[in-house]
Amino acid sequence: MKSVLPERKTLHPLDIERRELAPAAARAVRALAAEISDTLTRLSEPAECSRTLTDPALIDLVDQRVGELPGDVRAAVRPPEGSAGAAILGTLPVSDATLGATPDNWRDAARQAGGPGHRESLNLDIAVLLLARCVGEPFGWAGQQAGRLVNNILPTPGHELEQSGASSTTLLSPHTEDAFHPDRANLLMLACLRNPDAVGTTVSSVLRVDLDATDRALLGTPTVPILPDVSYGDAHLGYAAPPLPTLWNDAGNGTDTTHPTLRYDPAYTPLDNACPAFRGAYARLGAELERVCVTVVLAPGELLLVDNDVAVHGRVPFTARYDGTDRWLKRVNIRVPDRKRRRAEADENGYGQHTVAPFGRAPFGRAPFGRAPFGRAPFGARTGRAVAERETTPDGRGRREHS
Repeated sequence: MKSVLPERKTLHPLDIERRELAPAAARAVRALAAEISDTLTRLSEPAECSRTLTDPALIDLVDQRVGELPGDVRAAVRPPEGSAGAAILGTLPVSDATLGATPDNWRDAARQAGGPGHRESLNLDIAVLLLARCVGEPFGWAGQQAGRLVNNILPTPGHELEQSGASSTTLLSPHTEDAFHPDRANLLMLACLRNPDAVGTTVSSVLRVDLDATDRALLGTPTVPILPDVSYGDAHLGYAAPPLPTLWNDAGNGTDTTHPTLRYDPAYTPLDNACPAFRGAYARLGAELERVCVTVVLAPGELLLVDNDVAVHGRVPFTARYDGTDRWLKRVNIRVPDRKRRRAEADENGYGQHTVAPFGRAPFGRAPFGRAPFGRAPFGARTGRAVAERETTPDGRGRREHS
């Protein structure tokens, strides 16, 4: 089953889009996050709120105040536009001195964030949520990190060799985030808090690969399933594993043009069950993704935006010290308004995994990137997917949009 790209520890010469927040705009994000954090302390129990970040008071504060951010902040977090399928955004102020030690696991990170001496982590959680809300709908997974909306990505003792964000000494294979699920993110946001060893994040875009028509036809045929990664446990064993396409072209969102979509996770794809022709095409796709790979070394305060529909990401190996100084990222899944998925995905079971989506489609009275404004349901009515102006299919996980 395991199939990973070769390890790479050097920066690749291919370019990647870079955007810079003006210092005043970056400070405005941090200042607003701190104000929301202070308000939240008066309204809720910080330790409980920080556990999942789904407290209704926090959700409403983010939605009510995100419109106060400067317009260039909203423009800076738009989905990547270049062929790399990713963009680097710099730079939020991050204070290493007040951040506290890198926790040993995500549970400790979530528990400590609301406590004394760890408010910098909670404030950065809120800052990242504000940025994510500027571009779309942040969401989490009930089966991953207890449904927390902002995941803590850090090395964890005992997980060094697994294919998950908790690993370290093994190469994290390039993959589509949550490739197994039809409700996977359109956009992934990774924010760096600490990276003293200059550990690289790899990005490879399907927009840059060179495959012939025969390989594309093979990869576009549903052939083998993609299974949930180890962070979701083994609950998937009770569900049928439907075959999925790996690479296909869909009509563009709202246009007549077509664009490729990639759904790729070799470490959790049982390729031994595929025919030799498909395995050959899959191997050639892997080789192309290696050829176009870009390695990004994030500095504290920098963010990486990854278009999860066209780019895969991974991480080079490193040796964790577990001394409180290790690499620490924040990760947010984002649903982008008006992005559609293949209609056939409506029939997938998602292996029983549910999204945690307390936000509506967009903050009240605001529309991302010039779209017409639309309202939002009250907090108790949020389902994570708006019904208006969308084609949706009801199922056991709620309503999902498909093209």
